[in-house]
Amino acid sequence: MILPALMVLMISCGYNDYVKMEVTSPVLPVLTQKEFNPVQKIELIRQLPEEYTLEKVVLSLEGTTAIGDIAKVSLFKADEKSNFNTSITVGEAVPQGTTVSFTDHFPVTEDTLTLWVTITLKASVDLTHQIGFQCKEIVTDNGKLHLPDTDVIPLRTGVALRQHGQDGVHTSRIPGLTTSRKGTLLAIFDARYESARDLQGHMDIALHRSLNGGRTWEPMQVVLDRNEWGGLPEKYNGVSDACILVDDNTGDIYVAGLWMHGVLDRETGRWVEGLTEDSTRHIHQWQAKGSQPGYGVKETSQFLITKSTDDGLTWSEPINITPIKQKEWWLFAPAPGHGITMKDGTLVFPTQGRDETGMPFSNITWSRDGGKTWTTDNPAAKNTTECMVVELSDGTLMLNMRDNLNRGNNEVNGRTIATTADLGETWTEHPTSRKALIEPTCMASIHKHLYKENGEDKSVLLFVNPASTSKRHHITLKVSFDDGNTWPEEKHILLDAYSGRGYSCITSIDKETIGILYESSQADMVFQTVQLKEIL
Repeated sequence: MILPALMVLMISCGYNDYVKMEVTSPVLPVLTQKEFNPVQKIELIRQLPEEYTLEKVVLSLEGTTAIGDIAKVSLFKADEKSNFNTSITVGEAVPQGTTVSFTDHFPVTEDTLTLWVTITLKASVDLTHQIGFQCKEIVTDNGKLHLPDTDVIPLRTGVALRQHGQDGVHTSRIPGLTTSRKGTLLAIFDARYESARDLQGHMDIALHRSLNGGRTWEPMQVVLDRNEWGGLPEKYNGVSDACILVDDNTGDIYVAGLWMHGVLDRETGRWVEGLTEDSTRHIHQWQAKGSQPGYGVKETSQFLITKSTDDGLTWSEPINITPIKQKEWWLFAPAPGHGITMKDGTLVFPTQGRDETGMPFSNITWSRDGGKTWTTDNPAAKNTTECMVVELSDGTLMLNMRDNLNRGNNEVNGRTIATTADLGETWTEHPTSRKALIEPTCMASIHKHLYKENGEDKSVLLFVNPASTSKRHHITLKVSFDDGNTWPEEKHILLDAYSGRGYSCITSIDKETIGILYESSQADMVFQTVQLKEIL
C-alpha cells in the first residue's frame, strides 16, 4: 500500500466553539523491541481562555491485522515544541476488542494541548501485519467532540534491531543485509562504542543472524575487530563501513571492512606518533589528508575481508587486500551494503576510494576464483562515493552511486549510474544518471529480486533511499521493471517519513518477500519486510 508522508485531519468542532482540533498521522514503522511507538499527534487548540478537563479519548484499532499483536496503547503529553515525549503520561490502556478508551481526567491549562498516541507491540509479531487506528471520540467536562469518520491509517510493523546504547554500543550505523544459501538473514553494522562519530574511533563490525525471516534475531557478535594493535588502543584501531557478500555457489560469506590504524596529520598526511588512550587527535579517511598513497598501515587505511564457511556462526582472521589498489590512490575501501554473485560465479564487491589527487571515486572489486584473489578496476565516476552494484538481464553490471554534486542541489539532482560489460575496465554512463533517483547526498541501496510468475523466471530492481534533495527523510522503496530505465511513482512505498541517518540495505528473504534494514527516525536500525505482491 502506498501512503502519503503525512495525513492531517483538521476539524473545527463544537466544544462550545472553544476548541479547534488537529490530528496528524505520520507514516512511521511500528516496532517490536521498542517500548513506545508514536503513531498519531492530537492537538487541542483552545479558542477562548477558559480551562477545561479532558475526560475521555476513544481510539479505534479497526484495520489492525491482529489485535493480539498489541500489548498496550498509551497517550502522552508532548513537550513544549509538540515533539513526542514520554515524561507525562495521560493514559494507558490494553485494547478491548478493536477499541481503546482513555478515561483519566486530565486538566488542560494551556492554549494548545498536544498529545501523542503510542503503540507497544508484543516481543514478536508477524512482520506482514499492519497496525490500523483512528481517533473516534474526545470528551471534555463541557461535552463531547464528535469526529467525522476518517480513513484508517495502516502502518507497517517492523523490528527495532539496533537502538541507542544497546549492547554497550553508543550508536549502531552503516547497515548491510543479505540472505545466506540456507535462508539465514545476516545484518551487519558499525558498532560505534563511544560516540556516533565516523572513523577514527573505537568501533567494530558486528552482526545479527535471524533464522525466522527477521521476526527475531540472535545476540550481537563481532566479526571484524582489530583490538589493541601496533601499540595503540582500540580507539585508534577502528573498523567501519562494512559490506557483506554471499557466494551463491559455495555458501561462503564474506564481510569487508575498512581498518584505520592511528591518525594522519590533516595538513602533511604523516602518521602521528605517540598516541595514547588519552589522546584526542582525530581525522577521517575522507577528510583532508586522512588517508594517503601507499600500502602500509601508517600510510593508508586498510581494506580487510573476513570469511565464514558455517553460515555466519564463526569468522576467519581477516585478509588484507589493500595491495591490489593502485599505489598512488589515497584510499581504497569497501562501499557499505552488500555485494553480489554474478550468473557466471564472479563475486563482486562495490568499492570506493580517493584517486592520486584525493578526489573521491566509485568502482567495483571482483574475484573469479571463489575469493582466493581479488582485482579492483577503474573508477566508474569521479566525485562519487558509496555505491551498490546489480547484474542486469543482459549480464552487464550497473553501479548506483552517491554523488557529491547533489549536495544542496535542487535543480539538477540524481544518483550517478554507470554500466560495465567488462568488470569495470570500461564504464558507460546510463541514460538515467543524475536524472531519475533524487538524493540528499546519502548512501542508498539497490538490489535485484528474482521470482517466478506463471512458471517464468522474472526479476525487478529495488531501490531504497531518502527520497529528498534536502534532508534524510522519507525513506522510500522504489521498483523498476525494466532494468532501471524507469521507476514508476505509483509503485513507491514510503517506509519512514521522519528524519534519520538514512542508510539502507535490501535483500530477498524468499521469492515472495523483501527485507529492508535501514537507519530510521525510530531506532538506529529498523528491519521491515515488504511482500512482492504489494509491488506487483
